[in-house]
Amino acid sequence: MQKKLMAIAVAGALGAPAVALAQASTVQIYGNLTYEYAIVDQGAGRPTTDVAATPGGSAIGFRGEEKLGGGLSAWFQCESSADVRGLDGDGFCTRNSAVGFKGAFGNLHFGVWDTPFKRAALGPGSVGAIGETGALGTSFVAWGGSGFSNAINKSNRNRWKRRERAQTYYESPNFGGFQVLAAFTPGNRAAAIDAGSAAADAVDGATNNKPRVWSLAGSYAAGPLAVGLGYERHDEFGATGAASDFDDRAWGFSASYRFGPVKVGGTYLDAKYETGIGSELKRKSWTLGVEWDLPGPHSLMAFYGQADDTKGNSLVGVVDNPAPCTAVGVCPGGTGAKDFSIGYGYAFSKRTQIRVGWHRTDNESRAFYKNGSAAAPLFGGEDQDGYGFWISHRF
Repeated sequence: MQKKLMAIAVAGALGAPAVALAQASTVQIYGNLTYEYAIVDQGAGRPTTDVAATPGGSAIGFRGEEKLGGGLSAWFQCESSADVRGLDGDGFCTRNSAVGFKGAFGNLHFGVWDTPFKRAALGPGSVGAIGETGALGTSFVAWGGSGFSNAINKSNRNRWKRRERAQTYYESPNFGGFQVLAAFTPGNRAAAIDAGSAAADAVDGATNNKPRVWSLAGSYAAGPLAVGLGYERHDEFGATGAASDFDDRAWGFSASYRFGPVKVGGTYLDAKYETGIGSELKRKSWTLGVEWDLPGPHSLMAFYGQADDTKGNSLVGVVDNPAPCTAVGVCPGGTGAKDFSIGYGYAFSKRTQIRVGWHRTDNESRAFYKNGSAAAPLFGGEDQDGYGFWISHRF
């Protein structure tokens, strides 16, 4: 009823036949608004600060579908950031947005969307200062953060939990809970580089560069069990300014199971980065979490994550991933980290909830992992803490 009234109001404002439009329109309006306030101890050399963030993704979206006959439908979705802080100026349709066709064959669509590999993590999780308090938390120590990134922006090459631009995307039908997802991005940037633009070269770092993402995943969800398995490859994602770009690749696994009011789950990631001719950096990481629904609107959550020492023969790191070696043949370790968070949640309704939590990041002697929205530590081995309040409302 509310959606029809809204359609009538919009139609009236545009001078259209309101009743006819209300009956024909299939457009839905939806959204999610989140806000987090936290106090973070950023470690020695940096001040303790307070942070306002929007973990979990504040967004407003429009989606619709047209029945074309024979079981075939055309559909669209346009989802945009809705930052209640007033700090994020992302444009229109910058979140999960696409146009496509679906039917008995599955779903084929084109646009910006969470990659199959990200979806294999079986849930977005939150990435704020109070941590990954959830049964399938996928923090920096596992899937490399979240949020918008793209193949051209290679500074995000450490991110395996990506929302990628310009994807050609296929989703198979659901076979008793099992589904296959596949996507790839185009090599658009090559044309701009071929033009000989110095500015373009500065962005991509190599002539005729074609950064591309290939992503594949399978998932199963039925009853209390959910499992996801994914593989992703990033072609020509080498460091800016390199004479030659290199490839990164990773595979990951996630699983969760609900025992009545208690849900337990975890993730595993095995990633490899090329950092030069004959040199590479490898990192394995995992997470484990639990959610406990107490009687009434209360819940408790806890999370643990661990990044093992980086391996390989690389003398350079990749963003937050420290270099395993300080010199040729000298790889002393001390590049891992541990992550902990606990939280309490209260659900006012299915759409509105709040949470308070505490989050700590423990770095080994040569690691610089950071806590949520904090700045990276100035010194290897520095630890960071954060605690705060979070609210979410869906509509």
